[in-house]
Amino acid sequence: MYTIITDSATDMPKWVIDKYNLKVIPTPVVIDGKDYFDGDTIHPKEFYDIQRSGAKITTYHINQYMFTEAFLPYAREGKEVVYFCFSTGIAGTFGAANLAKADILEDYPDFKIDIIDSKCAAIGFGLCVYMALIMQEKGASKEEVINAARFHFDNMEHIFTVETLEYLYKGGRLSRPAAIAGSLLDIKPIIEVTDEGKLQVCEKVHGRKRAIDRVIGIIRERGVELDKQIIAVVHADCEELCDELIERIKEQYGCKTVFKGFLGCAIGAHTGPGLIGICALSAVSPYRKYFEEYIN
Repeated sequence: MYTIITDSATDMPKWVIDKYNLKVIPTPVVIDGKDYFDGDTIHPKEFYDIQRSGAKITTYHINQYMFTEAFLPYAREGKEVVYFCFSTGIAGTFGAANLAKADILEDYPDFKIDIIDSKCAAIGFGLCVYMALIMQEKGASKEEVINAARFHFDNMEHIFTVETLEYLYKGGRLSRPAAIAGSLLDIKPIIEVTDEGKLQVCEKVHGRKRAIDRVIGIIRERGVELDKQIIAVVHADCEELCDELIERIKEQYGCKTVFKGFLGCAIGAHTGPGLIGICALSAVSPYRKYFEEYIN
């Protein structure tokens, strides 16, 4: 038997963590010089309240030592592990995890661990891991689960928009002139995760409503057979708006199941409260049979 683990950049809902007893390695966040750990010593609602207060916030990726501490118990117990990892295009998580693996193998050479770079982020990442858990629960082999996850990672569309440009500017992802001009003109960027797993602005629109409409529209354009998918949505402390969005996409896409996440610190530190987004597959999954009860 193999164990699936992941990290908090999935924005995995608590009910999934509890249902599958999922090990989630927390992403570090530094608030006014003090270290916190996403989903462990700080949670999204509290985090965004602090962020709005003007606290100085930075992040760093899960380091080798943290991974060693997370992986060692499985090595000692002789358990086989599959770790689905936050995108290398955004953080150095994958490299640090592999350094920890190499270190552990010196003492536990029979330890079997597969480290898979998702090239995904937020609830799109979480949805892929959730589907892997469903497949495991239904008896899929480790090889099939890994192959399916890679397919889902490679074909996951992530489309987000933010409420304010302030945090993109503070995080160095937007110049000061662009932030000032954008705020004055009420420009809202549409952000995607690229094939390389990086965040980039793909469009700009005027106004919050138009931005959300465009997020819905882009997923409709890029998604394939949306009525036969589990669609994912994510929000950064704007749950009422997110619930309204869920009703809209159920009506417009014809989907049965929507997977909702609360954006954590890994991305939220750089995008701020008010982010909202949708994630869906841009190709028909060859593993759809495992998810029939969720889509029919």
